[in-house]
Amino acid sequence: MAEERCGSWFGFGFCGFGQALGSGRGRQVHSPEPLRAPGTDADAEVCGVRASWSYTAFLSRAGQVHLSGSARGTAEGCRDAWASETLLVVLRDGRGPGPGAELQAWAPGSALCGEPLWVQTVVPEAQREDGAGDGTRAERLPLLPGACAYVSPLPPFYRPLAPELRARRLELGTEHALLLDEAGQVYSWGGGRHGQLGHGTLEAEPEPRLLEALQGLPMAEVAAGGWHSVCVSETGDIYIWGWNESGQLALPTRSLAEDRETVTGETTGLSECGPEVTGTAGPEGGAPAPFIAVQPFPALLDLPLGSDAVKASCGSRHTAVVTRAGELYTWGWGKYGQLGHGDTSSWDRPCRVEYFVDKQLQATAVSCGPWNTYVYAVQREKS
Repeated sequence: MAEERCGSWFGFGFCGFGQALGSGRGRQVHSPEPLRAPGTDADAEVCGVRASWSYTAFLSRAGQVHLSGSARGTAEGCRDAWASETLLVVLRDGRGPGPGAELQAWAPGSALCGEPLWVQTVVPEAQREDGAGDGTRAERLPLLPGACAYVSPLPPFYRPLAPELRARRLELGTEHALLLDEAGQVYSWGGGRHGQLGHGTLEAEPEPRLLEALQGLPMAEVAAGGWHSVCVSETGDIYIWGWNESGQLALPTRSLAEDRETVTGETTGLSECGPEVTGTAGPEGGAPAPFIAVQPFPALLDLPLGSDAVKASCGSRHTAVVTRAGELYTWGWGKYGQLGHGDTSSWDRPCRVEYFVDKQLQATAVSCGPWNTYVYAVQREKS
């Protein structure tokens, strides 16, 4: 068996409220920097990052959760965590005898002290082990272990799923939810006013509804942004839909076309950012391409140079994808440097983050906060 390569987490974007993001001193980090998580001795000890808007939860390999930002605190014996502005959920070793575990929900400002808002016991056999070796877990909160319920940021805080929904993963956006089942099919529900549900309408769905446009196409990943959605097929294709206000769908948007000359640079032809376009010319150079504010159906997205995707994550209005070759592409809103390109430009097409290429690093996982991005990367093997 090949020896597992150790790597590090890198962060870029918004780092206000005292969040430990890279070594940046200000409120913005425009290029990736090694993560300095509080309470850890080395970067390699951080095995997971869960970012909310005003604070971040860091998971260590020693089973600790450290909070940084507007929420502070530390918890021992932790297996996973989920951070939101209204709820912090921690999966911890059980307090009773045996190998059991329990799910604890806390108010973010509680510093993990006192009594949690609620506690739910989970059985050991319902938990999935992390075998990826990339600093992530195979199953992430807000899905409760056992695939029988999911975490909600509002009371009653957790809700059972329908018995026929055998969930592998669940992602929560600002107003909607995406569920990936064991067969690779995608369900969505919640608010739909920005087309984020992918059913072709702007209507809300109170219960999980199968995404018919993707039926029969097994998916490996789902990601929910503020008001947009992404999924990655088992063959590496990307499907994306919802709100495109900042180009987060990698489709032409009017807000970026109006100041195109300040963000396109001088490169022409095929590059790591794809064909150089102005956002106004059609595919044949004739009629102007339509600006797209809302895309209510899943749209197939091709990465530059035919790259296949393996991981995806969404921020409030930006998107990040890791390819099979270990490259990171980002696009969408970039005001706080969350795209990692060394500036605050926004992009409506995928652009490769050159930092990891220059440093001979291979990205293996990505996790977006609302206004920032965290990436796990290992040193590339020499050919």
